[in-house]
Amino acid sequence: MHKLILVILGLPLYFCGCGGIPKDALSMNPTTLKDRQLQTRLYDTKDEKMVLSACAALLQDIGFNLDESETELGLIVSSKDRGAVDAGQVTAAIMASAILGTPCTYDKKQKIRASVVTTPSLSNENKISVRVTFQRVVWNNYGEVVKLERLNDPVMYEGFFEKLSKAIFLEAQGL
Repeated sequence: MHKLILVILGLPLYFCGCGGIPKDALSMNPTTLKDRQLQTRLYDTKDEKMVLSACAALLQDIGFNLDESETELGLIVSSKDRGAVDAGQVTAAIMASAILGTPCTYDKKQKIRASVVTTPSLSNENKISVRVTFQRVVWNNYGEVVKLERLNDPVMYEGFFEKLSKAIFLEAQGL
């Protein structure tokens, strides 16, 4: 009985401690439409599972490890670890450390994530929409996260979708 009273009295305090959702958290910024156009393509097929299979195969071919996959939801999450050491940045950090007496800090490693979401097209039932997003997290030589960013290089997205078109064709042919 005492536990129930504590829970009932503690819940309002718990939720008051949360700062709430910022006003602009769900608003779209001016580049949202442009970003979605860069990240999304339509494919002429109704076979969403085949498209997901082609996406998974492509991600693995370009060095990603599949972290999560939920075919019923049309979702694939993958990642790959890469070094982030830049000789120029290390040199500058060493010089700054020597001159200013500050710690020598430089980027050391990064994780690149790719998330794929497939959905049947709302405008055409014979097409599947594929949206891919790339992000990266960079850690410094002290293990601290120093960058968390979305990657918006048009060349990267164009290359991904070119390869995906070929992968879907091969998957459809059973090759």
